[in-house]
Amino acid sequence: MQPAAVIDLLKRAALPALCMLVILYFGVHALFGSSGYLALDDIRRSKAELLQQQALLQQRKAALGRDIDLLDPRGADPDFADELVRRHLGVIRPDELIVPLDGAKSPAARG
Repeated sequence: MQPAAVIDLLKRAALPALCMLVILYFGVHALFGSSGYLALDDIRRSKAELLQQQALLQQRKAALGRDIDLLDPRGADPDFADELVRRHLGVIRPDELIVPLDGAKSPAARG
């Protein structure tokens, strides 16, 4: 083959070869990349863990919301306030029990 024919052949093959390399690059990342097909199980597992964490955080948020309602300045629950003060001052004993009274109403029920 003559040198001119080889150069012409390389010029004609350059664009298709470049396109094939680009397709190969994206294909490899679609299969093996951090969010590719093979990582799908890890992504699903992470999603399930995050949903569990979200549920726990929502429960914690609801508990804090109840505590905020009990500490409402317009009618704070004295028993709850006493419990908080004693817990934060370190004068509560681990063997103490809180016994709710039948006739006691929460501030939410009063308002």
